[in-house]
Amino acid sequence: MNVAFIGTGRMGAAMVRNLVAAGHKVTAYNRTRERSEGLGAAVANTPAEACRGAEAVMSMLSDDRAIEEVVFGKDPIGGLPHISCSTISTAMARRLAAHAPDTYISAPVFGRPEAAEMRKLFVVAAGPTDRIACFQPLFDAVGRQTFVAGTEPWQANAVKLCGNFMIASMIESFGEAYATLERAGVDPHLFLEVMTALFGSPVYANYGRIIADRKFEPAGFALKLGLKDVRLVLDTALECMSAMPFASVMRDRLVDAAAHGQGEKDWSRVALWGRP
Repeated sequence: MNVAFIGTGRMGAAMVRNLVAAGHKVTAYNRTRERSEGLGAAVANTPAEACRGAEAVMSMLSDDRAIEEVVFGKDPIGGLPHISCSTISTAMARRLAAHAPDTYISAPVFGRPEAAEMRKLFVVAAGPTDRIACFQPLFDAVGRQTFVAGTEPWQANAVKLCGNFMIASMIESFGEAYATLERAGVDPHLFLEVMTALFGSPVYANYGRIIADRKFEPAGFALKLGLKDVRLVLDTALECMSAMPFASVMRDRLVDAAAHGQGEKDWSRVALWGRP
C-alpha cells in the first residue's frame, strides 16, 4: 500500500521502519526533516507533499495542536483516508471525524518506543467498519494485535486515555510500595520479581524496573505528555459525566513533578513524588 506518514519521532520512526519492512511504500514528513531520513521511506517537505499519490495517511503526533496543524493548517493532508495513531482528546477526534465522516479512523497505540521497534504495539481502532478492515494490513505491520473499540472514532481515544490512566495509577502504586519497602529493608527488585510473577504483565515488569533502577532518562514517554493524557482523560470523564477521583490525584502529582523540572524525564519519575 502507498502510505503517507506524518510525525517521525521515536514512535513514528519505528512505525515507518516496520511499514517499509512489511512491503508498504511510505513517504514521511516531520517538522524536523532529519528525523524522517534513514528510515527507508521517501521524505517530503510538507504534509501535502507526503500525501501526493498515497492511498492513505497515518499520523503519529504529540497532541491536538500538532494534528490540527497538519489537518487544517497550511499545506494540509487533504482528503485522503486518515488514520490517526496519536493520543489526542476525544473532542479533537470528533472534530476530525466530522471533517471526514467516511474516511477518518482513530487508531491510537499502546506501547513504548522499544515495543514499536519490535512491532509489538497494541492498536485500538474505531471508525467505519469497512475502512478498518481495508487498512488492517497497516495495523498488522506496526502492531501485534488490533482491538476494535466501536464505529465512532472517539471511542478508540477514550480507550487509549483510560488505558494511560491505568498505567499512571500503576506507576503511583509502584512508587508508594517501593518507598515502604525501602524503609522495611527489602530490595525493590525482589518485590518487582514477585509482582511480575503475580500479574504476568510486561507493563508491570517494564515500569517496575525503570522505577526500581531510577532510570528516567532518556524518556520513553515524557512526563509532560503523561500530564497531557491524564488531563485529557479527565476531560473525557467530564464529557461522559463520570467521576474519576484518582485521575485528579495523578494530575496533581504530574503537575507538581513538571513544576519541579521533571517534564522531559520519563513519566514514571512521578513515582518518586516528594523524594529526590
